[in-house]
Amino acid sequence: MAFDVASIKLSKGPFAPANFPLDPSDYYGATNGRLSADETLVESIEFAYKVWGNEVQSREFSHLPKWVNTDRYTMEARAATGNPTKDQMRLMMQSLLADRFQLKAHFETREVPVFELRLAKPGKLGPKLIPHADGPPCDKPGPSPVTDVPSFHFVCHAFGPFIDLGTKMIVGSRDVSMEVLAGTISEALAGPLAFGRPIIDKTGLTGRFDFTLEWARERRTPAGSDSPVASDPIGPTPLEALRDQLGLKLQSARASIPILVIDKVERPSEN
Repeated sequence: MAFDVASIKLSKGPFAPANFPLDPSDYYGATNGRLSADETLVESIEFAYKVWGNEVQSREFSHLPKWVNTDRYTMEARAATGNPTKDQMRLMMQSLLADRFQLKAHFETREVPVFELRLAKPGKLGPKLIPHADGPPCDKPGPSPVTDVPSFHFVCHAFGPFIDLGTKMIVGSRDVSMEVLAGTISEALAGPLAFGRPIIDKTGLTGRFDFTLEWARERRTPAGSDSPVASDPIGPTPLEALRDQLGLKLQSARASIPILVIDKVERPSEN
């Protein structure tokens, strides 16, 4: 599949969000077959090939030319049909990247250390992991997770944004599968856990859920202190938050996962 018409230009202005989420989730609104994006090439590749961000995949991408991770490109494209699915848009993006960036890529299956996301107690969910059917419907906003910003709400279906409040971090989404939840947590906790392992869903939970996860920033030595001992965080650690808020835990394991390998890429000629 391919777009009927497409334009790619190096972005030189302020960032403009895409007209639908270019992430691995299944959230997708009405687009009339139009794609409007302002992303780095790596972000476009992750969308096109439905790749969840994790340290293993990031190490693979780190071998690419620097511009692939830093330069933003404005893409405007339209499909011949006005009602393509999100997965069809992914296929059209693959064709566009192959045509304009001479991109060639393939998946390799590699056995790597992972974390399995499991229930901490069989059959028991945490207080902040709620079946979507038991929460507010998507046409009504849920409660704001940020006390000081009552107008903020997590949206439905989408990969959750990370909220940095200085002393703590918050991430969440509504009406998402456990696969999306695991992917969100994998990216959100990559830094705090510092292990760099992909997180794969082994909860056995089906259906869709609303969740909010809040944890304290990493321990820090107080400013101006001569003590080498870091202060305790004000709030739960990421693993404590997973257990107490979502009723989940991470279990070390090894698993075979697909890794996207880029064989060839070139700068595009603008048109």
